[in-house]
Amino acid sequence: MNGGVDRSRAFVKDVKRIVIKVGTAVVTRGDGRLALGRLGAFCEQVKELNSQGYEVIVVSSGAVGLGRQRLRYRKLVNSSFADLQKPQVEIDGKACAAVGQNSIMALYDTMFSQLDVTSAQLLVTDNDFRDKGFRKQLNETVQSLLSMRVVPIFNENDAISTRKAPYEDAFGIFWDNDSLSALLALELQADLLILLSDVDGLYSGPPSDPRSKLIHTYIKEIHQSEITFGDKSRVGRGGMTAKVKAAVNAAYAGIPVIITSGFAPENILRVLEGERDGTLFHQDAHLWIPTKEVGGREMAVAARESSRRLQALSSEERKNILLDIANALEANEKKILLENDADVAAAELAGLEKSLISRLALKSGKIKSLANSIRVLANMEDPIGHVLKRTELADGLLLEKTSSPLGVLLIIFESRPDALVQIASLAIRSGNGLLLKGGKEAKRSNEILHKVITGAIPEKIGGRLIGLVTSRDEIPDLLKLDDVIDLVIPRGSNKLVSQIKASTKIPVLGHSDGICHVYVDKSAKMEMAKRIVLDAKTDYPAACNAMETLLVHKDLVQTGGLNDLAVDLRTEGVNLYGGPRASKELKLPNVHSFHHEYNSMDCTIEIVDDVYAAIDHIHEHGSAHTDCIVTEDHEVAEVFLHQVDSAAVFHNASTRFSDGARFGLGAEVGISTSRIHARGPVGVEGLLTTRWILRGHGQVVDGDKGVVYTHKDVTHGLSNGFAPSSVKRKD
Repeated sequence: MNGGVDRSRAFVKDVKRIVIKVGTAVVTRGDGRLALGRLGAFCEQVKELNSQGYEVIVVSSGAVGLGRQRLRYRKLVNSSFADLQKPQVEIDGKACAAVGQNSIMALYDTMFSQLDVTSAQLLVTDNDFRDKGFRKQLNETVQSLLSMRVVPIFNENDAISTRKAPYEDAFGIFWDNDSLSALLALELQADLLILLSDVDGLYSGPPSDPRSKLIHTYIKEIHQSEITFGDKSRVGRGGMTAKVKAAVNAAYAGIPVIITSGFAPENILRVLEGERDGTLFHQDAHLWIPTKEVGGREMAVAARESSRRLQALSSEERKNILLDIANALEANEKKILLENDADVAAAELAGLEKSLISRLALKSGKIKSLANSIRVLANMEDPIGHVLKRTELADGLLLEKTSSPLGVLLIIFESRPDALVQIASLAIRSGNGLLLKGGKEAKRSNEILHKVITGAIPEKIGGRLIGLVTSRDEIPDLLKLDDVIDLVIPRGSNKLVSQIKASTKIPVLGHSDGICHVYVDKSAKMEMAKRIVLDAKTDYPAACNAMETLLVHKDLVQTGGLNDLAVDLRTEGVNLYGGPRASKELKLPNVHSFHHEYNSMDCTIEIVDDVYAAIDHIHEHGSAHTDCIVTEDHEVAEVFLHQVDSAAVFHNASTRFSDGARFGLGAEVGISTSRIHARGPVGVEGLLTTRWILRGHGQVVDGDKGVVYTHKDVTHGLSNGFAPSSVKRKD
């Protein structure tokens, strides 16, 4: 099934009369012979609909193709050798239609008879519909047949049609069986028209092109100019072009249309159960454009507009939004965990890496922990409009440097659905608009979390403050929007971060790898060292702040400290790899590269001569994320703390402390190894920029003749005064 009941297809519950058009490509095989299996499955579905009380009208193609195949065989049987040497002339299409119509109806009659269903043949031509009397009689006949549960089967009477040939002359009241089915749906006042094709529906381009995407709902205003069609049908008259034209005409005249595959054995039944199969055409479709079909620019602009309304609220009102979100998460915990369990099960079934599955899973107590972190964030001092510095430029001229939201953030993250909660809460606290793109492996988790969070945002701000980007295909277009998106923050692999940095002019804040080191110095207390090393590696191996390389002072080889550390790691299930010195000493497999992030229960060990060698190793092979020294020598510790050029540097503490919540930031949007703007765990402050506010009394520059500049720092001489965030907007 293709995703369950679609709300835009709820109308099918009221459908009673259906017109179903079966294309030539569905009823025949590639060699022109009938596709008996597909035809049988189709008849069984019609039987099921008939028994459920639906009124089913069929429009069937295939007569000309079937007749041509039979006449070619007959001609071959009756030809002499001399006849076969002559140039072969194509058989007249009208003769093919006459023979084929007889054959196909005989087959329908046989199949339906086996299913205890009666069918009737009705052949029509374009000219018939010019006669009002014919149209009246047509309605009466069909109504009579349907009242007796008989299935009318229509086809154009190509044998006596006034067209030049059955596949020519695309003009008139109808011009092929697609347009005939649309005409009949209108004439007979059907509730739904289903066009069966040899593909799943309408694609954005040729279905054979891997870049083409299935369009679930046709929006004329969006798709009319975007679609490119492939070749016409291999056997029928018009292919997808004809179907779309017929579908648009019927839909905008009030008859919903669905184009779907006739190859799937139960597609018609699924359509009538409201499932999201095929492509829907509906006159109200433009009113149903879901968030994910809104363009990236529109999403970004909407997020900016909503963020400005958010900034205009009082500090207390913004705080209450966060508290409402925390409560909503706890209230919906069961629903969230149910969707997350489904994501985890799908990831395990797909054979994804254990480290990814570990990051994907929302473990017991995680929702409560996230909610509490949001409450901590809510109760912090309001960061917006905070006066960072006041300067008296001149008498009566006061300049303020204030904190201000960046604008619109685009966060692209992998695996971890809890990141969505942290990022959304930080964006709200900092007054920023937000676009989120999570990994497909967390699709269901992200969707339910987004729904819960945006549902707690007041209508006067609007849920579009936080947009959820659902397709990876949209990322390249989003990365071009440097005029409406102010910062991109990727949270994921080195490959992801590198690709984004190379693809955009928007500033990017992120870390490329989490290659964290613990250096155990010769003066370290070994019991402390063991606790720190084990925690840094095993507390949460999939985290970016987990230890990946253990550096050990050479003197610990002789004292047994190195061996003790290795034994403890192995006892906890850690797989060890060694650098040139450690692999020789401990008989370990050689590590292929020191610059490697395991994100698992694996670790590299190497022996170094002293703290300076450890620092050099970190600078050469590390990622400037988080590095730690374990030592009792404070002079050595200070050398390490001041010379290691990483975002976070620790003394006698696990690298796992490198975290926004543990730093007291409430949450983090990510950990940055960038040296511009923000570094390390990025909380609210990292999502702010500054603005200058100048308050005067009519001063002008006038060549600086009348201004005496004092440039006096009065930051601490005045109260914080009113900030823009404390003024409520008057709508």
